[in-house]
Amino acid sequence: MSFQAYIDNIKAKTGKSPDDLKKLAHKKGLIKPGVKAGEIVNWLKEDFDLGHGHSMAIWAVFKSKGWVEDPKKK
Repeated sequence: MSFQAYIDNIKAKTGKSPDDLKKLAHKKGLIKPGVKAGEIVNWLKEDFDLGHGHSMAIWAVFKSKGWVEDPKKK
């Protein structure tokens, strides 16, 4: 499955784009310095019933857009 297919499937399942999920994460206080992937992943699993792979795809989008810090770039 391509990365874009993951994103498309997330939108089909949740009705939310990565931008929409970023806004919701911000409202929940998850867009903050030092946030860990596990916090975002757990939130997506609990609130949107996403699997681990799909949740990690959203984490990857958040990192690539600079919405969260990439711990490997510290």
